Amino acid sequence: MKDPRDIIKRPIITESTSELMANLTYVFEVDKRANKIEIKEAIESIFKVKVTKVNTMIVPAKPKRYGRHSGYTSEWKKAIVFLSKDSKPLAFFESVQ
Repeated sequence: MKDPRDIIKRPIITESTSELMANLTYVFEVDKRANKIEIKEAIESIFKVKVTKVNTMIVPAKPKRYGRHSGYTSEWKKAIVFLSKDSKPLAFFESVQ
């Protein structure tokens, strides 16, 4: 079994994701090889909450330029995690809201 902290890489904190936090919905960057079940178990074990649903998507690579050099950013996987209504908000995000 994978370590939960290897599956969840970092939280995604933007203006739109901070609005989702009011509805107990959180967004994370996750390991590209992780599936929805592994993501759900990792969030439940790290934060001690009940997850109802997980949506995932692969964010495609984007072209970037730096001077005359061009290349692409890396593609990565994003997970949108929905908590149950009786769960408490994640302690990690309390200062963000």
